[in-house]
Amino acid sequence: MEKMEIQTFKRCEVIDITSNIRKIVSKSSVRNGICIVYVPHTTAAITINENADPSVMKDLMNHLETIVPINGKFSHIEGNSDAHIKASIIGSNRDIIIENSSLKLGTWQGIFFLEFDGPRKREIFIKIIKNT
Repeated sequence: MEKMEIQTFKRCEVIDITSNIRKIVSKSSVRNGICIVYVPHTTAAITINENADPSVMKDLMNHLETIVPINGKFSHIEGNSDAHIKASIIGSNRDIIIENSSLKLGTWQGIFFLEFDGPRKREIFIKIIKNT
């Protein structure tokens, strides 16, 4: 298992981690298998979406804010309930097929880390499982 550390600088932020994950897969020498990307934080998430046009992720973040506004009426006293809800909607992990030593992503797809309660230092765990 590999660990990647990320420093975020804004409360809500999108970071494209595709190239980092590709390097880890390449280093693993696994030809065919599964790559699990997992974030162990309750106010951050991992998603796969278009990485050709940055406005897609901007739209995603803006609409999540519309659906779950930071100033909503919440019971959680830490003031970050919206971040917990957004992270739950998106999810904490993604599984990506490895085929011929490459991530099986679509032409326009990238892997993104989503921060909802930054700035913070975050960890991402990557587990490569070889097909037997």
